[in-house]
Amino acid sequence: MPEPLPVWIGKDEHGGIPRPARVDLRPTPSWRLEAVVATERPRSPAVSADGSSVVFIQDRDTSDLWLLDIDGGPPLRLTTGRDPQPYWEDTQPVFSRDGTQVAYADDGWVYVVPTSGGPPRKVVEAGSPAWIGSDRLVVSIERDRCDRLAVVTVAEAWPQRLARKHVDLETHGDEQGAIVSPDGSTVAYSFVPHSDYSRSEVRVADVVDGKVRALTGAPGIRDYVLDWSPNGTTLAVASESSGWFELHLFAVDGSEARQLTTAEADFVEARWHPDGTRLVATRGRAGRFDLVTVAVADGIVTDIAAGGVFGAPAWTADGRIIASYESPTEPPELRIISEGGEPVAIHSPAPLSISRAPHVVAHELTYTTFDGREIQAFLYRPATASTEHPAPAVVYPHGGPADCYGGEWDGHAQYFVDKGYAWFAINYRGSTGHGSDFERANHGVWGVDDTKDCLAAADYLRTVDWVDGDRLGIFGSSYGSYLALLAVTDDPDHRFRCAICKYGDCDALTTWAQADRAGGQMQMRIMGHPSANREDYIAASPVHRLDAVTAPILVAHGHTDRRVPFEQSTELVAELSRLGKTYEYVTYPTEGHGFLRVGPQLDFYRRLEGFLDWYLL
Repeated sequence: MPEPLPVWIGKDEHGGIPRPARVDLRPTPSWRLEAVVATERPRSPAVSADGSSVVFIQDRDTSDLWLLDIDGGPPLRLTTGRDPQPYWEDTQPVFSRDGTQVAYADDGWVYVVPTSGGPPRKVVEAGSPAWIGSDRLVVSIERDRCDRLAVVTVAEAWPQRLARKHVDLETHGDEQGAIVSPDGSTVAYSFVPHSDYSRSEVRVADVVDGKVRALTGAPGIRDYVLDWSPNGTTLAVASESSGWFELHLFAVDGSEARQLTTAEADFVEARWHPDGTRLVATRGRAGRFDLVTVAVADGIVTDIAAGGVFGAPAWTADGRIIASYESPTEPPELRIISEGGEPVAIHSPAPLSISRAPHVVAHELTYTTFDGREIQAFLYRPATASTEHPAPAVVYPHGGPADCYGGEWDGHAQYFVDKGYAWFAINYRGSTGHGSDFERANHGVWGVDDTKDCLAAADYLRTVDWVDGDRLGIFGSSYGSYLALLAVTDDPDHRFRCAICKYGDCDALTTWAQADRAGGQMQMRIMGHPSANREDYIAASPVHRLDAVTAPILVAHGHTDRRVPFEQSTELVAELSRLGKTYEYVTYPTEGHGFLRVGPQLDFYRRLEGFLDWYLL
């Protein structure tokens, strides 16, 4: 009898000729997959009101909360058993004003845990908590397929809707990102009307009477509230009205509104200094997020530390800055920085085999795609590649599509480069970090023009003398998986020898119907409603054209995925099987949108390794 599968594997199937394992390969010189998947990620730091402590989330087989005294000492684990969460979707934990409790969201509920130790307490079925003082919370509750903000008392959590008096404001939409004023009287938040998913406006609501006013709002423009000034009179807002998410300041009484920065960059995080003279912020451009301060008086931006990727900056009691950090050569950690000083790591949990491994620095470049547009990309060259011995290469389109590649640590890429593969990470049209026009360049042509950017990446690699242009694969996760499938479906020149589809779509119409609400809304923001754009949805659905596929495909999906439903891979594999195509198919019952646990993640990347080793032989 065959050996039983590990408990984290559901289906393990193939179509066509089974792929043998390579018997001639030796381990990579410096990297091991076991170490990559064991690397922990500290993230989402939040500083207590007195500036002395930080709470953060650390990902590995769980996404538990940890406490750290800024003056020194080891981090202390605050929670246990919180299921691993994708860092790109999880919400930040928050201290109560008196610092005695931390509120956080988990599995559809808001919990409160004492910072002195003790078990967490389930408060209310909701998400995204923000404190009003130390005894009440603003939380997000879904009602009628809309996100609604509500106020609850921690001791007796009966939700009361926050925004109750809208006068003539539109009400059918999502209330998100609540930020409470310093005196606790007012809540600022972003409102996304369901009549225009490309619009987000800043509103403020009175906590006592529920009266709502809109401070911003324009068709097709997204504005997000970031922070209150210490005196409670002004809001810092990220607005894309200029074509980038620049910092703007809005007086709550409506007496002033001004654009603070003109940096042609995205300021998506900002926290006001207690003296009110400046903000600490992350400045994002072309995949990197620098740490900066911005003067309130004149908008002068001062560089504090260059990214990599800095995230969630906040002020300490003595005027230093704490933030998460990672770079292409430095795994995730927490750093503390003095204005004018050098960053210092205060928590670096990566194994020594990772932190001291030789990292390859990618060559940043642009290549020209089919319509003359320049596409930013990062090309990793293995040490063994030469004109005499050109390397096989993997094109890697990121997920999103509204995301980017550039400043992050990518241990998986480093492993495959160490193994001898060139790695080509591309920021196709639709990526962030290049302004709103570039991000919206895939609107209405989802899966069509961005696929051509992937094919142009293969054409570029064929011009590189140390790359073997006949041994190209394409691999992606989520939207990147979808592009990988399209690249071997809608390409009569068959540029790629193989494709790897990790929890991706195959049918734009059925995924719109199956996905969670956030996924469906994102799709409609880019493509419109399918009832009015059916032909665009069909053009964006490779499942209808799989007869053109000649490359073998590795398909992997988690059973609990709600963003890109598990049924998408079921539909894809059924059609591949009907057509007699060569494929491998593996599923993971414990995993959602992201293979986050060690067992499934290690299993998948070992399969990916064997797949590339065979088909790019």
